[in-house]
Amino acid sequence: MNSEVAMFRRLIPLLLAAPLFAAHAGQVQVAVAANMTAPMKKVAADFAQATGHEAVVTIGSTGKFYAQIQSGAPFEVLLAADDETPAKLEKEGLGVAGTRFTYAVGKLALWSADPNTVDPQGAVLKQPPKGKLAIADPKLAPYGAAAIEALTKLGLLATWQPQIVQGENIGQAYQFAATGNATLGFVALAQVMADGKVSKGSAWIVPAQLYTPLKQDAIVLKPGAANPAATALVNYLKSDAARATLRGYGYEF
Repeated sequence: MNSEVAMFRRLIPLLLAAPLFAAHAGQVQVAVAANMTAPMKKVAADFAQATGHEAVVTIGSTGKFYAQIQSGAPFEVLLAADDETPAKLEKEGLGVAGTRFTYAVGKLALWSADPNTVDPQGAVLKQPPKGKLAIADPKLAPYGAAAIEALTKLGLLATWQPQIVQGENIGQAYQFAATGNATLGFVALAQVMADGKVSKGSAWIVPAQLYTPLKQDAIVLKPGAANPAATALVNYLKSDAARATLRGYGYEF
């Protein structure tokens, strides 16, 4: 047998398998809370490799997604930054009953791009304010509401109120701090953590008792009810592989 014939025979199983895999592949339109920006890149890539389906991701604030879905936006799955929004969508008939579940519990962090600004105990908050403090809009973003709740419980809201600058979502709040437009920012731990440790700047992981738990729920929306790729994505988020990825960004379950 010459080498060309042998190579062709080795390729036959692959040539037969490829069309079958492609025939089952699909797309799912996913609305993803901004705190999940970095983790979702890896989750979507691993999901594609594991299932052949493609997650088409749109990043934004949970509050804004809620308004868009009510207005008919064709998202098929929502990964929210809270558990209230998916529950409301299910109650309003815009989400598929029985598909809602908590895919992660997030953590709030006080962060600065300067590696020497934030101490491990967050004592910098008790010093006279220097510069701006970035947070996400508490009316639209659960992480912004958590930041206000933490400042209130610490008795520091009045002190910092004049210094606060708001981003529409937690992504914008992070950008304010990352670019130096704000000295400090309340961000999602996932935005500054990779492989289980803070990867840049300096941070204080805000104690969980200072804010309402950031339970983040997912739900299949009505446009995705009959889409196998939507079902596959929510199933993948429950897998050990997806949870291992999310743990690396500081999420819990």
